[in-house]
Amino acid sequence: MEFAFEETQQAVQGLAADVLRREAGRVGDRDGTSYDEATWKALADAGLLTLAVPERLGGAGLGVLETSIVLTEIGRTAANVPALSTLAFGVLPISRHGTTAQQDGLLDGQLLTAALNEPSAPLPSSPRTTALGAQPRVTGTKTGVPHADLAHRMLVSVSTPGGAGVVLVDPGGDGVTLRRVPSSSGVEWAVHFEGARGEFLGGQPDRAVLDDLHACALAGSCAMGDGAVAGALGLTAEHVRTRHQFGKPLAAFQAVAQQIADVYIAARTLHLAAGSACWRLGSGLDAAEDLDIAAWWLAEEAPAVLQTCHHLHGGLGLDITYPLHRYSSLITDLARLVGGAQHRLDLLAARA
Repeated sequence: MEFAFEETQQAVQGLAADVLRREAGRVGDRDGTSYDEATWKALADAGLLTLAVPERLGGAGLGVLETSIVLTEIGRTAANVPALSTLAFGVLPISRHGTTAQQDGLLDGQLLTAALNEPSAPLPSSPRTTALGAQPRVTGTKTGVPHADLAHRMLVSVSTPGGAGVVLVDPGGDGVTLRRVPSSSGVEWAVHFEGARGEFLGGQPDRAVLDDLHACALAGSCAMGDGAVAGALGLTAEHVRTRHQFGKPLAAFQAVAQQIADVYIAARTLHLAAGSACWRLGSGLDAAEDLDIAAWWLAEEAPAVLQTCHHLHGGLGLDITYPLHRYSSLITDLARLVGGAQHRLDLLAARA
């Protein structure tokens, strides 16, 4: 299958890479309550945060694949910006399913997030969190919510008396309690809702909207993970090419060459799996199985790839002033966000 980008997609990729290259060296504040605002503003100024926003609002009117390209490039640099939560968890589902008024709320650079995971239940199709009433009041607990303290709106997966759906909630509103939880790359948030007011995404509860929100979240996570693995591979390949021992580069040693080759194979496989899933989702095709496969590769193989990259760096790989730790932390959080390798494998086995 041919996954070559079209002209518009190539332009998006080139622009994102250029912006991030110019902002290289910024790592931001890793306490989890802030981010690299200069890089975020540069991405906004370049129009890369509104690719999926409808054209009537000044966006580009593009979709999943173009957004995934931006997320991949951000993952490639492990930039500390709230792109995954805002774009994949927020802008994409609101653009695809929001009412006109909800779409009108998509402002350039405005932070969004989604509360999708629950204790011991990653991305549940029947959430324990509930929403009651036509003007829904949300009750329940969510875990692993990124940037909940900074977001303008939070998309919350809920069960309703008639099924399931997604509710837009103000994280700073009454009935919402945020609790800081340390993560590998900073801080996430556990969020408790006690009768919090909100409005249904799309105007009414709809399980298809919830399923698509989960699909966008998985696609975005896999795209960013694809970029992070590629970035770690590039960093490691350059290290073994230029670092010398016993008078020759590390890459000349057979054991090193074999390990970096294994990393390359895993990186290419994740890239193809993520690309296929994002392409199918963006094209309106059934992407469920492709997303499950890509998410399994992310959760199972990407952490092992980063372990190998750290090993090939030796002591340098443990230095927090060296950028490899940013990739490792990002991959750790992404693998947990999608539910972990065993959970993803169980979902694939259920399809057999």
